[in-house]
Amino acid sequence: MKRMCEMLDVSTSGYYAWRKRPVSQRQRSNDQLLIAIRQTHENSRQTYGSPRIHAALQREGIQVGKHRIARLMRQHGIVGRAPRRKRPRTTQRQPGALAAPNLLKQDFRVEAPDQVWLADITYIDTREGWLYLAAVLDLYARPIVGWSMDTHLEAGLVKAALLMALGRRLPDPGLLHHSDQGSQFTSHLIRDLLRQHHITVSMSDVGNCYDNAPMESFFGTLKAECASTPFASRAEARSAIFEYIEVWYNRQRLHSALGYLSPAEFEYQFFYPSVCVH
Repeated sequence: MKRMCEMLDVSTSGYYAWRKRPVSQRQRSNDQLLIAIRQTHENSRQTYGSPRIHAALQREGIQVGKHRIARLMRQHGIVGRAPRRKRPRTTQRQPGALAAPNLLKQDFRVEAPDQVWLADITYIDTREGWLYLAAVLDLYARPIVGWSMDTHLEAGLVKAALLMALGRRLPDPGLLHHSDQGSQFTSHLIRDLLRQHHITVSMSDVGNCYDNAPMESFFGTLKAECASTPFASRAEARSAIFEYIEVWYNRQRLHSALGYLSPAEFEYQFFYPSVCVH
């Protein structure tokens, strides 16, 4: 011990005095807060960073500064998950296909559910090969209202997701459906289905991912929190993604664009504004 104190340039008596000193109130408070942070991080499937940890603790009545949470998480190596970059190309335009005008124009403000739906396709990496996911997102509360998975990128993949959304939501005429100009969305199969349900069609400008930013954000979140590494099989991927969308993302995950409510809570608040959802 004497040698260690010499190396640290402290006195032996000072070291033992420090050992006997009672733990400060601030340290006890930090220890208790750290327990809550770790539990919330685990409950989030180890996906939340400090902003969502802060929001989740506030919902539990724990009033604490966001910078203090960020500092404790950094000191103890507690981190959320970040999106991956690599992906294959899923948007391929059909030569000669007629695209719809961009009616959305990056205006993501809507006043009620089922006014604007966003649609897109992404890939899921598995050791058996790619699995493709088509999804439909309602722009008001950001839930995924329809989805489908398959091993191909044909229009039927998009149709299955759209049919799920239509069956669940039964939207009134006038709904705006926004997508990219991929061959699936410009196909007669999809355009006819949208026309049959009196849905207005909007498409992003060529090469502008920001036109569909909320959907891109969802896919990035999905990749970071559920599909950050390749699945062992397509069956495993299907099961995990189903559970992620229907159990976690739509109903439980706190969304920063919704004031740190889940999509289900935010939508419930629209229909029942006098009811507290916390």
